[in-house]
Amino acid sequence: MSNSQQKLADSLRGHFGERLGSVNVAWREVSAEISAENLIEVATELRDNSDFKFNQLIDIAGIDYSQFGQAEWQTNDASREGFGRGVNATGTTGRLQFGDELESAVEPGRRFAVAYHLLSYSHNRRMRLKVYAADDSFPVVPTVTGVWTVANWYEREAFDLFGILFSDHPDLRRILTDYGFVGHPFRKDFPLIGNVEMRYDPVKERVVYEPVTIEPRVLVPKVIRDDNRYILDAQDEANGDA
Repeated sequence: MSNSQQKLADSLRGHFGERLGSVNVAWREVSAEISAENLIEVATELRDNSDFKFNQLIDIAGIDYSQFGQAEWQTNDASREGFGRGVNATGTTGRLQFGDELESAVEPGRRFAVAYHLLSYSHNRRMRLKVYAADDSFPVVPTVTGVWTVANWYEREAFDLFGILFSDHPDLRRILTDYGFVGHPFRKDFPLIGNVEMRYDPVKERVVYEPVTIEPRVLVPKVIRDDNRYILDAQDEANGDA
């Protein structure tokens, strides 16, 4: 890790104390975890305090950790059949049908999270702020549109794809999926094949929706290789040379 990243992590710990659940530096990035009740207060200070000046919200990412650590496609073998060859299931994510249920692999209150990617122009540095939704069945976190206006569409996207609600959002509605869409397609319990197909019917002269006919299966690539970029980064982290 670099000295600037470590200094930022130390500064965050010293300034916010217990209001931040954890602060760590990994993969050349500074990440801090925070509870939902402290989100607005801490986000405002990160924006306005001269020691931080994170005045730009670059992105907001929803996360579903329910199947974290499960990798049913993981294998060290490849064949000439390539993309048409499936592997034995160690889970069920890739083979879900609509209406199936998955057992969460994480403890309650740790399934849904929202990650805020921040940039400080003044100090030329970045950080990630992460908050977990306490209720897995009805995930809610406060909106940060009052802190960074650009959060509006980012939060609508997280709501649309993950079903994460943002309390006090000025216009929380779907932004990417079709009208009347059922479910949230980036959740781990949403089938990869979807739940309906759509086509134009020349007789009815309109688009019609029909049950999906694709067969779910898990595929692996034809070529499997280690990525040296990540191997070198891991070695740098271990040696403290980054």
